[in-house]
Amino acid sequence: MPAHLLQEEEFSSASSTTTVGTVTSRVTKNGDAVMEKDLLSHEDLAAARGMVDDIFDETYREKEGPKPPLRYVWRNIILMSLLHLGAIFGLTLIPSAKIQTLAWAVLCFVVSALGITAGSHRLWSHRSYKATLPLRIFLTIANSVAFQNDIYEWVRDHRVHHKFSETDADPHNAMRGFFFSHIGWLLVRKHPDVIEKGQKLDLSDIKADKVVMFQRKYYKPSVVLLCFTLPTVVPWYFWDESIIISFFIPAILRYTIGLNATWLVNSAAHMFGNRPYDQNINPRENPLVSLGALGEGFHNYHHTFPYDYSTSEFGWRFNLTTAFIDFMCLLGLASDRKKVSKEVILARKMRTGDGSHKSG
Repeated sequence: MPAHLLQEEEFSSASSTTTVGTVTSRVTKNGDAVMEKDLLSHEDLAAARGMVDDIFDETYREKEGPKPPLRYVWRNIILMSLLHLGAIFGLTLIPSAKIQTLAWAVLCFVVSALGITAGSHRLWSHRSYKATLPLRIFLTIANSVAFQNDIYEWVRDHRVHHKFSETDADPHNAMRGFFFSHIGWLLVRKHPDVIEKGQKLDLSDIKADKVVMFQRKYYKPSVVLLCFTLPTVVPWYFWDESIIISFFIPAILRYTIGLNATWLVNSAAHMFGNRPYDQNINPRENPLVSLGALGEGFHNYHHTFPYDYSTSEFGWRFNLTTAFIDFMCLLGLASDRKKVSKEVILARKMRTGDGSHKSG
């Protein structure tokens, strides 16, 4: 048994899945269960897998006194405004676009989304599974297609988000309202606590990944090529689509939709939905967000068990990213998927959930 597994965890080399944790209680024959607490705490499990920077820091306290004044980033405000105006124009061009162009735009969206969900998020931020070099290269390319900051910066901000969720140190603190957590956080300077806590994170694992650091070094040209140029040139060159449609649908509109799908995880999935796993935290279960973000809307589960590679207990349901990772494992390109045991999930629902799991 690998050294990082504890107690009754199960490891199968055939399925390449690690099941994490056990519980103190037993389920009776008629299905009733009496459960007090998880045998292994959330922090114990995280420490066991060598990862503590995505665990909420209970010791953090916001500074007393007035909040620092907002400092607007006018460059971002102007660029985001122009981008969304371009996306609206792209919507008007859809009836004139060839079916191949629309299919290409969807493909670009899915690839770019996987660069975030399977790449920046589940692989690099939470280390919930392992990926071989070819898969890491693909996910890095897909991440540049997505253009949501390079992997290193994305991981840093996301780990800070988990460690200090819904506080001043959270980059997109949902307590500051829907608009701020959705896009507003990109239009103003970061709160000083976000910068301070981000500088103190241990990102040695990310710095040690040569693929990630190569992308960081050449991020700007990779974005110009992969996010805008390639999506535009392919339909124009291969099936004689107009250059205007080629630019505004597969590049601009697709990119804008991808951004908003990710942002909805920060906003809607922190405000709308139930909390069957932990009613004491803000993140919610939001199936509509999961549909748009390829499985990232099961957010109450994810903040309760951030080390689970599926970010959900329901497998492939509304979760294309989980299906993708499972397929990569089948091909031998991924391994060591971490999964929370059903017993631990049930124990947590009974102990801290809002009871909504009882109604399905």
